[in-house]
Amino acid sequence: MSIADKILIDNLKDIMTNGFSDKDLDVRPRWEDGTPAHTIKKFGLVNRYDLSKEFPIITLRKTNLTAAIDELLWIWQKKSNNVNDLNSHIWDSWADETGSIGKAYGYQLGVKHKYKEGEFDQVDRILFDLKNNPQSRRIMSNIYTHADLNEMNLYPCAYSMTFNVSGDTLNAILNQRSQDMLTANNWNVCQYAVLVKMMAQVSGLKAGELVHVIADAHIYDRHIPLVEEMIANPTYDAPEFIMDTSIDDFYKFTVDSFKLENYEFSKLSSKVPVAI
Repeated sequence: MSIADKILIDNLKDIMTNGFSDKDLDVRPRWEDGTPAHTIKKFGLVNRYDLSKEFPIITLRKTNLTAAIDELLWIWQKKSNNVNDLNSHIWDSWADETGSIGKAYGYQLGVKHKYKEGEFDQVDRILFDLKNNPQSRRIMSNIYTHADLNEMNLYPCAYSMTFNVSGDTLNAILNQRSQDMLTANNWNVCQYAVLVKMMAQVSGLKAGELVHVIADAHIYDRHIPLVEEMIANPTYDAPEFIMDTSIDDFYKFTVDSFKLENYEFSKLSSKVPVAI
């Protein structure tokens, strides 16, 4: 069993045992057939992943790391808000006829701001500070821009990263307002673990802890049987995560810069329904 498996199992059991159900409330999300997509949730989950010990990928089911990294690079490296720059279709339902998701995600990271040291967007400011002022307690991103919310096709879910250096070690906090625990939890954990590793490597640092804070951690009603099945699945040791250590420029990473060796995982018996 990987560390990520244990954390996710504990989270899911806690939600199903102690969570709040909104089954009697009017909710926004819908299933494809138009039925309200109700959830059971816990408020304020906090999980810690020590990236120096193992890569935090689950083996309870497969996490498509290549697709997760592709989305991460789309947001953080390409700073794009157009699905035509993405190699998967996970954002298609939120895009307009041009492929844009509005002033969301990558768009916000690419907006430049003036500082006393010069003009930077959020990503380049983080990279600058990690190299030039690593002891700063102000190294962070935030894409939940209230002035632009009315021009976003989806409000950001994972909206803020705070980076903090202790000696030669880079730690980070990922803040997330909402998370579908079955479909998105480990996807996001793996993405931001990779981001911390990328930021650390190009800044001459070691990757330390990723702390994941989730305000609304929920399981959809139609996901509960699959969650119960997944919890009962066999688990395996975490695979070995390999990153191209020759890269010293954040913008030179590609999806081919990363791979997993000996990744074993269980399968779910049926397709996971998606709520929109």
